[in-house]
Amino acid sequence: MKRLAILGSTGSIGTQALDVVEANPLLFSVKVLTAHNNVQLLIRQALKFKPKIVVVANDEHYDELSDALGIEGIEVYSGALALQQVVLDDEIDMVVAAMVGYAGLLPVINAIKSGKEIALANKETLVVAGDIITRLCAENNVNLLPVDSEHSAIFQCLEGEQHQDIDKIILTCSGGPFRKFTLKELEKVTSKQALAHPNWNMGAKITIDSATLMNKGFEVIEAKWLFDVSASKIDVVVHPQSIVHSLVQFTDGSLKAQLGLPDMRLPIQYAMCYPGRVENNFPRFNFTDYPELTFHKPDTKKFRNLALAYHAVEKGGNMACIINAANEIAVDAFLNGRMQFLQMPVLIEQCMQQIAFISQPEINDYIETDKETRRKALEIIKQMS
Repeated sequence: MKRLAILGSTGSIGTQALDVVEANPLLFSVKVLTAHNNVQLLIRQALKFKPKIVVVANDEHYDELSDALGIEGIEVYSGALALQQVVLDDEIDMVVAAMVGYAGLLPVINAIKSGKEIALANKETLVVAGDIITRLCAENNVNLLPVDSEHSAIFQCLEGEQHQDIDKIILTCSGGPFRKFTLKELEKVTSKQALAHPNWNMGAKITIDSATLMNKGFEVIEAKWLFDVSASKIDVVVHPQSIVHSLVQFTDGSLKAQLGLPDMRLPIQYAMCYPGRVENNFPRFNFTDYPELTFHKPDTKKFRNLALAYHAVEKGGNMACIINAANEIAVDAFLNGRMQFLQMPVLIEQCMQQIAFISQPEINDYIETDKETRRKALEIIKQMS
């Protein structure tokens, strides 16, 4: 039985990871659950799955959580430091990193240092500090298993293959809800429109990133680190049906693809159960239901975030950390009506130009870059309004 810590258990990935646990009670037990603010759902999850420890990041919810779970014998903690330390518990075999954004970085680093297997849904961890994460995994002999559907697809396509035979990695992209919009139409889109993703059920932040194609840009950076390839070997194609989750082209011209219905439970289960496959009752893909699968190039003039991400991965250093922090501020401002859709890449590019570049950053450099970028981004938003 694999003992799990699920970081971000109340989010989209976390709740679906618990669905996998519930369907496979002989394979998994839950030792740790964490959330940021959704304390009511966290309480319900804890009462159902009976973890050893529960952590809420927002200290304001500690008393409510403690009152509800203390009588159950569940240890309750709160705050960012508790999130970073809980992964060190000896009873954890795997950490499902489902937290959203930069907040997931330090807990994942601690989990790797303590030798825990990682099922990684928090792409920002590799975006911000992929060099450090991959080095620590090698030093501690830790498996870093991708949960993103695209990276899970690539991972599966590479099983049994030689790394030197990779010619190109092709990440597929739904294109989001605005792929057919003109620039004029994009000027007026609302957060409500952006949150209506055509294929996937995701949290608000990732859904907005999908609409701007920043999510795909982050996946390019993530793929560079996960599969040790240069950005020049990573292509993005828009595939509106979201059936082909990604492809690998090999040096002999052969292509391997992983296909399936857009259901995040499948890559989650694959990562949690690796190296085996476990039977499930998920809906099956039928080719006759999809007589046309289409592919075309993304428009980086309309969706500039993808081009900015490519620039960041080519520049290296702390540049990807800069765009991640600026993007988190931009998405929050857009969701709260303080920024227009097309202003988000403008803000990000200005931060890339104004924040000091560090070619060989260490962890403290990343921490300071993140703080400095957030301050600058908030200043720029004030100037824009």
